[in-house]
Parts: sequence; C-alpha cells; structure tokens
Amino acid sequence: MLLGKVVGTVVATRKEPELEGLRMLMVRELDGKYAATGKLIVAVDAVGAGEGEVVLFAAGSSARLTAATKDRPVDHVIMAIVDAVHIDGQAVFEKYPAADEA
Repeated sequence: MLLGKVVGTVVATRKEPELEGLRMLMVRELDGKYAATGKLIVAVDAVGAGEGEVVLFAAGSSARLTAATKDRPVDHVIMAIVDAVHIDGQAVFEKYPAADEA
C-alpha cells in the first residue's frame, strides 16, 4: 500500500467499457512523513474519497483485487481514506486534530 493525497479528478467520456462507472482521481504520492514525492498517478476510487483527502492506494495487480476493480484494466486503486498517520509515536497527519484543551 502507498500513501497519497487526492489533488484532482480525471474525466474521460470515451473509454473502454470495463472502465464505465469508475471514478478516477489524481493522487500525489506521499512519503511516510506526509511529504509529497512529486509523483502523480491516476487511481480508481473504491471508497468515495474527495479532493484534499489523504488516502491509501494499491498499485499493480493488487489494484484489481477490490470489489470495484475486479478484473478491470486498472493499475491504481484508492482503497482507504486515512484518519491519522503516526511515526515513532508522533502524529505527522491527523484528519480530525484534537481540540486544544484550555
């Protein structure tokens, strides 16, 4: 699995029939510390992700193992929306940061 951030959408009105009904998103790959690697990929969205969300995605043959992508010609699939990333006990990303205590 890889970590990424959804940065946009892809619209293709003409495509192979196997791709009909699949939503495609632009994802910028992130490293483990939530820093962009610069690499952009197109991924099929299997979980309802939105722009700006941090996601987990799979590449290669693993991308064809979800219910949405089974036996379809895809190389990348978004399979989870990330709530938090912690490294060595320290939060590097939190979707819902805890409110500051007064």
